[in-house]
Amino acid sequence: SSCYPQTNMLDFVFAVDDAVTWHMTNLVKNRSHYSFLKFFGPKKISTIQRYGAGIYYNTLVPCNDRVIKYGVISTDALIEDLFHWKTLYVAGRLQKPVKILAQNENSRLQAALVSNLKSAVTAAFLMLPESFSEEDLYMQIAGLSYSGDFRMIIGEDKSKVQNIVKPNVAHFQKLYSSILQDCPQVVYKHQLGRLEASIDKSPEGQFTQLMALPKTLQQKITALVNPPGKNRDVEEILLQVAHDPDCGFLVHQGISGIVRSSSLVQSAKTILTAGARKSVTYSLKKLYKMTKGGLKKTS
Repeated sequence: SSCYPQTNMLDFVFAVDDAVTWHMTNLVKNRSHYSFLKFFGPKKISTIQRYGAGIYYNTLVPCNDRVIKYGVISTDALIEDLFHWKTLYVAGRLQKPVKILAQNENSRLQAALVSNLKSAVTAAFLMLPESFSEEDLYMQIAGLSYSGDFRMIIGEDKSKVQNIVKPNVAHFQKLYSSILQDCPQVVYKHQLGRLEASIDKSPEGQFTQLMALPKTLQQKITALVNPPGKNRDVEEILLQVAHDPDCGFLVHQGISGIVRSSSLVQSAKTILTAGARKSVTYSLKKLYKMTKGGLKKTS
């Protein structure tokens, strides 16, 4: 498609109800896409898929004069991540504008997709100052899934978040407009064509937002402030966090904790699922992109 630079690798994600059957069929049709793991068969591949972020990637696959990678995730694992931010791996991708190619009529999945976007807005509100621009909001949202990702330190282009948001503001608006219109803190200035927000930074306001966060993130935040051995309930701890001047920083730390562990396991999995040769090629491409990004900024 002409809207993508021809050099970029296209990234697809397939949500499948039955991973074993899907891999069984795909191994017959596209055996060459798999690393040596193809010799272990579809059951073993599906087991490996469940580790880390619950997604199995075939990468550097030639397709119609392009190079693509595609991930396979079970619908249940995807829904779980969207609602609870268990790994934020695919949920994080779906907080940014993506093209949904086909979708089954799955009402739980529909609800989970909306829930994920609402959670992203809530987390961003907690980390942003009292007032901010629309672009600030999208920058904060787009950066959520990179917090704590070690690949952003050793390989990803540092200005990646800016590169995602700036050319795609209209797409972000389309994705988030209905959610933002339902937010009492947000005012659309239609004549100016922009959004103005004033967030309630009172302990009460922050407590309401903290209570609306996904379950895994609430657990990560409570673990940061609750010393081991003290059995206080989540609500009590989040009330304490709501009064803390570092509330936004604690939310950021909690998100970093989720992303750090899932990105580490997922990257280790890449060596298996891509095979050694493809892993090295893929890593070199990443490093090349990073150095190119660095050169652009300094020139």
